[in-house]
Amino acid sequence: MRYLILAINFLVAENNWYHDAIWYQIFPDRFFNGDLSNDPTIETLEGTWPYDIKEDWQITPWTSDWYKFQSWEAINGKDFYYNAQLRRYGGDIQGILDKLDYLKSLGVNSIYLNPIFESPSAHKYGATFYHHIDNNFGPNPKKDVQTWESEVFDDPKTWKWTSADKLFIKLIEEIHKREMKVIIDGVFNHSGIPFFALQDIKINGQKSKYIDWFNILSFDNPETVDDEFDYEGWSGIKDLPVYKEINGFYHPELMNYFKNIVLRWMDPNGDGNPEDGIDGWRLDVAEEVDLKFWKEFRVWVDEINPNAYLTGEVWWENFWDNKMLNAKPWLGDHAFHGVMNYRLADILFKYFIDEANKTSSEEFSSSLNQIIEDYGYENIHNIQNILGSHDTERIASSVVNPDRWIDHANHLKYNPEFNIGYPEKTDLELLKKLIVFQFIFPGSPYIYYGDEVVMVGADDPDSRKPMLWSEYNYEDEKSHPLGWNRESISMQPNNEIFNFYKNIIKLRKEFYCLRSGEFKVEFFDDTDDLIVISRFKNREKVLAIFSSNKKILKKNYEDNEKLNLIIKNCNNEINYLVGSQFSVWNCNGK
Repeated sequence: MRYLILAINFLVAENNWYHDAIWYQIFPDRFFNGDLSNDPTIETLEGTWPYDIKEDWQITPWTSDWYKFQSWEAINGKDFYYNAQLRRYGGDIQGILDKLDYLKSLGVNSIYLNPIFESPSAHKYGATFYHHIDNNFGPNPKKDVQTWESEVFDDPKTWKWTSADKLFIKLIEEIHKREMKVIIDGVFNHSGIPFFALQDIKINGQKSKYIDWFNILSFDNPETVDDEFDYEGWSGIKDLPVYKEINGFYHPELMNYFKNIVLRWMDPNGDGNPEDGIDGWRLDVAEEVDLKFWKEFRVWVDEINPNAYLTGEVWWENFWDNKMLNAKPWLGDHAFHGVMNYRLADILFKYFIDEANKTSSEEFSSSLNQIIEDYGYENIHNIQNILGSHDTERIASSVVNPDRWIDHANHLKYNPEFNIGYPEKTDLELLKKLIVFQFIFPGSPYIYYGDEVVMVGADDPDSRKPMLWSEYNYEDEKSHPLGWNRESISMQPNNEIFNFYKNIIKLRKEFYCLRSGEFKVEFFDDTDDLIVISRFKNREKVLAIFSSNKKILKKNYEDNEKLNLIIKNCNNEINYLVGSQFSVWNCNGK
């Protein structure tokens, strides 16, 4: 048979604000430096890897060649990846405030912030405490430290508001003024080394009242010069001490601490009206925390704001075999509203990017429908459809690195052949095709900062470069982390892709069927390398045609009778979304 017609329809879920979300992820230290006076200092590096004493260190210039050693890096004798963990670029809350109108102009209406609580690391996934925003994200770091020193960290009655806290609350207010939402990263699986409770255990040993908050492996022996204090770290990483699970929960006092953290940031003024608070949480390594805890967490959140949104990082069942989890157990009324849908990115890469290992159209169609079947119509519209994040290679680099799994073979230290060059014209067309599919498939589309201007990069740390802004002049990127020769790249925002994102966002907002409609694989043909999908609701319908390779689409379907019959039942091609490898059609009333 030359072609197959498949049709699986799914009922429409109840409409919520997150069905209409256009997500934008911000990594704060790398987004925009809006206040040069609060930049981190050498002292702020203490308590995170690498631990050796630094004598010469400076903020890294925002516009510098990413792989080029700064003067203080060149003299320490370490490689790029060691030094990259020491870098700070000075992005802050004021920087996000300054760029809210940029996000609004793009069409974004929902923001997800990577961790913002006090932490010595650049990524902030190892917190010192959760009840304060990192002081180097706010306007008065020194005064904020004085405020901390007047508190008892596990007693909410003593908590005060620092300058960084107040600026973050202002950020929430400004986001809401623009009819946008904001969620923040919640890391409730592990802390950082400076976390107040862990430090108390280190000092007081078995006498510490926090002893059951962590999995302690050994205590320090004061009679020796060595530091024998040891504990379980997430994935063996000592930077990230893991909280001790007790029958699916944590120690009651730690549970109470977390509950007060949720209340503090979801209803800052405590008046029972959550309008001044965040709109939800993205929950880190959610599959590694017992589901009992998340159900209790959901109760806390719903009591404060029943319209809040919870999304979980539910990802790997087996990383080495590229087997991703079916997140259904975490979804629904009793746990999360959504998850980060890496499964979609995985199958898109295998179908559209891979060459030698490319999946067939039938396999691709089956995988799409399997996601919806697994999660159900009541959940699928809540999912965040993701193509890349701070934990993966950039999507603009994915399209030039076929025949490997997402988040695999994407680090130059382990795969020196990974292409870190700039996409060519045909690659950018492939990128557009991925974006269109992302925005049309059920769920909410998700943009990682800088993807809209074609930032390139391998896996962490390269996926966390400083944002490209049109008002800056950047050094060409011509250095290589392994010292190899490479082609120089001009580092400027790509306006073509930025405007393309604006147009696909316009499409999604114009057609409600793309936000809450049913989904159907209309047709595929492996001979002509075609696949057609649609979204529809009531009498509104959008049809999208894709070439399954880098061929020019028109040449694929001009003589395909079945496809031409489908197109005849549509009104017109949407002319503000033009691509050589895809075509989008308005079929309203058909």
